[in-house]
Amino acid sequence: MEHLKGKVVLVTGGSKGIGAAVAKGFAEAGARVAITYRSDRQSAKDCANEITHRNGECLVVKARVERHRDVKKAIMKVIGVYNKIDVLVNNAGIWKSGEIGSMTERQWDETIDINLKGTFFFCNGVASLMKKQKSGKIINISSTAGQRGEPFHSHYAASKGGVIAFTKSIAVELAPFNINVNTVSPGWVETEMTEKVLKDPSIRPEIDKAIPRGKVGTPADIVGSVLFLASDLSKHIIGATIAVNGGSVLF
Repeated sequence: MEHLKGKVVLVTGGSKGIGAAVAKGFAEAGARVAITYRSDRQSAKDCANEITHRNGECLVVKARVERHRDVKKAIMKVIGVYNKIDVLVNNAGIWKSGEIGSMTERQWDETIDINLKGTFFFCNGVASLMKKQKSGKIINISSTAGQRGEPFHSHYAASKGGVIAFTKSIAVELAPFNINVNTVSPGWVETEMTEKVLKDPSIRPEIDKAIPRGKVGTPADIVGSVLFLASDLSKHIIGATIAVNGGSVLF
């Protein structure tokens, strides 16, 4: 994708799953990539090595997205190496079950802090930089759960619904500065995070049946929409949510 050659892209949670697939997709399109990871340094190194072996560039940065100090350091490290950030992809997140009535405050806070506060910290951190550049793309990874809710995962649904509303709000603020902010909303995707549920033979058939396309998505299925939103092809798209779920949720 010619529009992305030489661009500097920061992908949070880029060590595996959707984040790793997105990072590799950007590298293949000629972008210079930086990824953050929380604790699994080996997965982050594996992703970076795969990119560099294909003649790409990948900077690995350790950061807990819910910690403002970590986020600030991560952004400054990327700027220190590449002098700019053209594209931010907020992908880092967790998905854990929690039944209302027995969910603890700690469970609630963990999910909200990582999924929503982390997105806020990175957006807040790059906004002034992108304003000075008079250009930028921010793609926040939300979820169909944030659009329709999800039983036994209300904290997750609330965090992703918050990401969608937050995105719409700042998209209008930043549009006058030539900064596009949008979300990509995946449905079920084959990742380590969903592996346990999707391997359950008593659950998987029902999940597949509920998807008009008839199958759960892969991380690679999410990449195209992210690259599109990061390119000049989407310059007139502001505050949108692109659903990538095989037709299971239509908004």
